[in-house]
Amino acid sequence: MPQSTLEASKSRLKKAVHRSSATSREGMLERLFTFAFKGLVYPQIWEDPDVDMQALRLTSESRMVAIASGGCNVMSYLTANPAQITAVDLNRAHVALGRLKLLAARRLPSYDAFYRFFGEADERSNIAAYERFLKPELDAESLAYWEGRDISGWGRKRITLFSRDLYHHGLLGYCIGLGHFIARLYGIDPKHMVKARSLDEQRSYFETALAPLFDKRLVRWATSKKMSLYGLGIPPAQYEALVSASADRDMSSVLRERLEKLACDFSLQDNYFAWQAFNRGYAPRAGESTGEAGPLPPYLKRQHFEDIKQRASRVRVLNRNFTEHLQTEGDDQLDAFVLLDAQDWMTDVQLNALWSEITRTARPGARVVFRTAAEPTLLPGRVADAILDRWTYEKDESFALGRQDRSSIYGGFHLYVFNG
Repeated sequence: MPQSTLEASKSRLKKAVHRSSATSREGMLERLFTFAFKGLVYPQIWEDPDVDMQALRLTSESRMVAIASGGCNVMSYLTANPAQITAVDLNRAHVALGRLKLLAARRLPSYDAFYRFFGEADERSNIAAYERFLKPELDAESLAYWEGRDISGWGRKRITLFSRDLYHHGLLGYCIGLGHFIARLYGIDPKHMVKARSLDEQRSYFETALAPLFDKRLVRWATSKKMSLYGLGIPPAQYEALVSASADRDMSSVLRERLEKLACDFSLQDNYFAWQAFNRGYAPRAGESTGEAGPLPPYLKRQHFEDIKQRASRVRVLNRNFTEHLQTEGDDQLDAFVLLDAQDWMTDVQLNALWSEITRTARPGARVVFRTAAEPTLLPGRVADAILDRWTYEKDESFALGRQDRSSIYGGFHLYVFNG
């Protein structure tokens, strides 16, 4: 990736995360996080796109802006047929991944090739497909990223991740792998969860095998350290928001509660997040190791492939922060905004700048969705009343949709509707 682009990406990330002096304990933790966040974090985004689409009520005229993350949800939103999506992200790896997915939808020769590339993501044939169909048409920045190497230029090309199981890599993949390793130290294999054939069996396995792990001294000690959640993409400021969900500020209790929802509240037949967490990949077909399978994100389902192929050109992916991009949009232009959990990172100044731009660019009836580590919405008392009074917080709908979110790791899902 050109040096100027890389430096711009680093600068945006620092502005988003750094709050404290570099010589303070918090400042050092923040800088360790930005160092870790420079590479691929989310090979799969960890927010439920079906819940988002229910809340956003997208139409063929909708123009939306969303945080890209791993690109899965942006691709999935295309199934709702919006007119335009702008995806923004501070992380250059996420930008490169999103652009690769969009190009692959347009250029790979079949659904099977697309699924092999992003559903299985562990076949050597994916590299041949990249060389033939994708590499010649990739933009310069994305090409530089995928042709580049980690470990100071001495590692394998990043594109080879798609022949080495993409979902075992990235900070999230490594974090899940570490969780599996620790569980096995105590004689528990989380992959046994996917053998459950009913919600009762899922709960039984959680309560007898997984839940006791959170009482182990090593687990309690590790999760009390802010660095332990960097692999989930959680910076120090968001750690504080997350631990506040526990009355005694016990992070292991918070994580146990969130894992319980993931393991017990939704059938494994319908929850691809659970398959990623417990099986470290999407479910294979019965008796086979490869092929379209089990619960999948909308963009990976066969029935949506042709629509996504035709609509992929409606998406652009930019290495910018949300507020920075909105400043380039005109007044009354946008219908939907997807903020993921980014506001947990923000100061009051940043929140007010963001919501000032959202309000300026929103059309009447526009919808904003976001998630928070803690359960309550974080906007009242932090965003100016003059801005927030122009929006309606759909409290009951937010709560109902939050309960349907299969990703299960957030305390709250929130929907705001613009009054005009």
